[in-house]
Amino acid sequence: METKKRKSTAPFYAAAVVWLAYALLFPLYAPLHYALAAGAAVLAFLVSSALCRSGPVGEAGEEPQKKAEEPAKAQPSTGNAELDKMIRDGELAIQEMKRLDDSIADPGISADIVRLEQVSAKIFDEVKAHPEKLPQIRRFMDYYLPTTLKLLNAYDRMSGTGVSGENIDTTLAKVEAMMRTIVAAFEKQLDSLYGAEALDISTDITVLENMMAREGLAEDPLKAETKKTEEDGTDIKLEL
Repeated sequence: METKKRKSTAPFYAAAVVWLAYALLFPLYAPLHYALAAGAAVLAFLVSSALCRSGPVGEAGEEPQKKAEEPAKAQPSTGNAELDKMIRDGELAIQEMKRLDDSIADPGISADIVRLEQVSAKIFDEVKAHPEKLPQIRRFMDYYLPTTLKLLNAYDRMSGTGVSGENIDTTLAKVEAMMRTIVAAFEKQLDSLYGAEALDISTDITVLENMMAREGLAEDPLKAETKKTEEDGTDIKLEL
């Protein structure tokens, strides 16, 4: 679209205001007075013109609207379409939880939402760091998370009606009772992501203990257990 320049009208208004102010404050009954008023108006016009710059306009003569804010940069692709989708959906879910927390007045539900937001963020961060764990949260992303948001949105709408009735009260009570179970389920989902890592660490600890015991760098764990059993007054002994 072609653009053209349109002069600002501000300098003309500035000159008119100065002329009017001069006429109110000073006499205008001699040629010199008019010359001084005109000079002041011209000076105001020039100063205002220097401060105001013309802007491009469209064919219709309307000035383009200023850009409010630069749009947020798009999340760079990871090269994994499924992971990219999880990241996008996760960000939207976190934003929705924040909105629901602000909208719902009940302090108990609000606290549960905050906990869900914290746990969900940790789940997304862990999977972003370890994309091989994506299959472990597929059901979480496809069902548990969206269903939870659906329940909370229903609670938000019904609690905001300001009306007490059998259907509304029953639904609100059910959602409130379900929230602790949902929070616990989210926490177990996060815990499950560390299952393989916990097993590896446990195995490493066992191997390390046995190697140190064989080298005489630490007490044999089995002998230590036997000593403890003897102290308890039993006759069971277990040694390698």
